[in-house]
Amino acid sequence: MSIRNAFFITLIAGIPASCKTIPEPGRQGYHIAGQAEEGMMSWYSVKTNGGTETASGERFSNSAQTAAHKTLPMGTMVKVTNLANGRSEVVRINDRGPFTPGRVVDVSIGVAGKLDFVGRGVAPCRVEVVEPIGQGAVFEAR
Repeated sequence: MSIRNAFFITLIAGIPASCKTIPEPGRQGYHIAGQAEEGMMSWYSVKTNGGTETASGERFSNSAQTAAHKTLPMGTMVKVTNLANGRSEVVRINDRGPFTPGRVVDVSIGVAGKLDFVGRGVAPCRVEVVEPIGQGAVFEAR
């Protein structure tokens, strides 16, 4: 083992387990922080969106961990769970919609693939507002 490798192993071993970075959307590391609602979800893509601009002004991407919601503030992180199979993903609200009665959220086609409902087009879901672990009132003073 080289001195360089030994240095890095020693350095990594000395980092406490509590020093972890907050994961990107779609990864673990979030807790339920607020409201939840259930209904139907659908997916949308650049083709079905009629272009690439979202209501937030950012460019829409088929593979992004994003979703559209009628009322949640832009940038809100939500956990979307497919109630038909239990799969869930954390996404960021960056658009408005869906505008079909009974639907509570539209997710990007990439997220729909991870939630396994692209073929059906719609699925029953639960949408829960989340925030990264370490934010808000997760840790109490001891």
